[in-house]
Amino acid sequence: MFTGIITDVGTITELEQEGDLRARIRTAYDTSGIDMGASIASDGVCLTVVALGADWYDVQISAETTSKTNIDAAGNHKGWYVGKRVNLERALKVGDELGGHIVSGHVDGVAEVVGLRDEGDSTRVTLRAPKELARFIAPKGSVALNGTSLTVNEVEGCDFGINFIPHTKEVTTWGDVSLGDLVNLEIDTLARYVARLQESL
Repeated sequence: MFTGIITDVGTITELEQEGDLRARIRTAYDTSGIDMGASIASDGVCLTVVALGADWYDVQISAETTSKTNIDAAGNHKGWYVGKRVNLERALKVGDELGGHIVSGHVDGVAEVVGLRDEGDSTRVTLRAPKELARFIAPKGSVALNGTSLTVNEVEGCDFGINFIPHTKEVTTWGDVSLGDLVNLEIDTLARYVARLQESL
């Protein structure tokens, strides 16, 4: 479990297809405190650590995971590639502050950035969700985008808006956002269960 509060921005330094995709991510985390087999959310994808170095960790990524996320879009530099920066969060520990919302690290689909505009020092980003996920997104509700816990400002059809304050842009990869970016989307678990209950009424 995660909170969607990003605690480091890592950099992908190696990508190798060896059955599954293997990625090496450079991090500022103290890797001596990371256990082999630990879960780290990397751009919102819960991945298992399979190797460790002084300032890096390796993960293996299954075909199922790449098919549901932006990872396999690397051919057009919208997904994962060597040099790409990724939002990182270590798994929640008992007693940790819950500053965002409960995030599983299980990505539901990929949204596309379709609009950008500055509003003072903040940036309003409009994203387009897959039709089957759009019904779970509501104004003032929560979503996780590339692992970041965010509040939805407005919704129109499959499009929804997020306001990024300067702090968020500085401590995550959202300061690098551009039109056409593909973003890992995890809908709020509560929204999923509310929709399910409504269907059963």
